[in-house]
Amino acid sequence: MSVTKSPAPSAAPPPAAPPAGPRRSARRAGAPAALLLLLAVLAASLAIGARRYSLGEVWHGLLDPDAPAYTVVRETRLPRTLLGLLAGAALGLAGGVMQALTRNPLADPGLLGINAGASAAVVSAITFLGIRSVSGYVWFSFVGAGAVAVLVWAVGGGRAATPERLALAGAAVNAALYAYVSAVELIDTASLDRMRFWTVGSLATARPSTVTGIAPFVAAGVLLTAALARPLNALALGDDGARALGARPTWTRTGALVAVTLLCGAATAACGPIVFVGLMVPHLVRALAGPDLRRLLPYCAVLAPVMLLGADVLGRVLGRPAEIQVGIVTAVAGGPVFLAVVRRGRVGGA
Repeated sequence: MSVTKSPAPSAAPPPAAPPAGPRRSARRAGAPAALLLLLAVLAASLAIGARRYSLGEVWHGLLDPDAPAYTVVRETRLPRTLLGLLAGAALGLAGGVMQALTRNPLADPGLLGINAGASAAVVSAITFLGIRSVSGYVWFSFVGAGAVAVLVWAVGGGRAATPERLALAGAAVNAALYAYVSAVELIDTASLDRMRFWTVGSLATARPSTVTGIAPFVAAGVLLTAALARPLNALALGDDGARALGARPTWTRTGALVAVTLLCGAATAACGPIVFVGLMVPHLVRALAGPDLRRLLPYCAVLAPVMLLGADVLGRVLGRPAEIQVGIVTAVAGGPVFLAVVRRGRVGGA
């Protein structure tokens, strides 16, 4: 009796790889869209406030000294908008660099205590040394931010730091420094009156001198960050892998801390401590630009000012005829994002 063998089932074809075309097209269209969004938010920041102006009135207010809107638009809202542009770019870049450096999706200048260190140094300079101008206490802001960055890195374990230890060290330092800031303000009521808006994060006190005072430091931080994009990409492979690719891990980490200190110190000195911008923007950008810092960081530099200025405009609208400080708006918006990141189980690495 012959047995007929059934043909062997053919192997299932491998699943087709997702087409790279749509992702590439989205990345190609993302840059112009981000720039257009930034221009729209800049225009809204100039037009919206206690009194709303049309775009034509804003244009004349910028160029014509005899225009009715000149005083408000040119002398008040323009410095505020430029400060939001600089501070937003600084915070977004600092957040992207810190997340890459620590491989921690919770890394943020505010959450790791760096903003608190800058705030404590500035409050001390204002209260005990009588320094009033941004150009005077910006140096104290750099010292405070740099000292806390080194402290959190060391307490978190240095080169053996884990995301959890860095987050815990930053939370402890953050709490201690803000307790110090609150104690100084309560002891000196005059200092409290001067700093009560600054300590919650505000763009309302922006002046042309504020913008020109921090612009060189933000520019230096941006250039250093651009130079570190490729070495930080290599550092994601570990120290041995980074060395094999020609990067120097020690110098890369040192340069990254210097860049974060410049960016956070300048932004905090001018605006006060503003949290969650450096946390939220890299997460939103990473879905579009991918993990490559050469693409991610430019997007952060464009979209972080969109978030900061958008929060500032929203605070003006919701608080009319007064306003809600931008630091409060970003904190309220950033809290749910922070909880969502934790719930997704991504605390252990980006």
